[in-house]
Amino acid sequence: MEKEISAKLNHLRIAPRKVRLVADMIRGKNALESLTFLMHTSKKAAAPMAKLLQSAIANAKNNFQLEDKNLKIVKMTVDEGPKLKRWRARSMGRAYGIQKKTSHITLILKELDNKKLKGKKIEKRTEKVGKKSKR
Repeated sequence: MEKEISAKLNHLRIAPRKVRLVADMIRGKNALESLTFLMHTSKKAAAPMAKLLQSAIANAKNNFQLEDKNLKIVKMTVDEGPKLKRWRARSMGRAYGIQKKTSHITLILKELDNKKLKGKKIEKRTEKVGKKSKR
């Protein structure tokens, strides 16, 4: 049976558009692989997302007694949070508005069965062998 593990990060002071760039890179991948990817990514949003992913993995271990090797990122949504409205003084007594945007991130992990993992590895191997023999 597949279990869903979730973790949330609210009011992150980075614009959602910038956070989605990082989220799109790790969505649908293995949790541990994406964690190492986030550790080596130079985007500002990578560090809080790595912390969120570590929290979700810890939830899986402590609450459901799952192995972190079998976890996959199934769903990752980045929504817009409240905006901090500020103003900047301009010439001739004017003021321009600035919106400092925030993000809400929701992460859902699922445990994959060992049978599914083994089946995928076997299929990949047979495809590689089949391609080599055709040449």
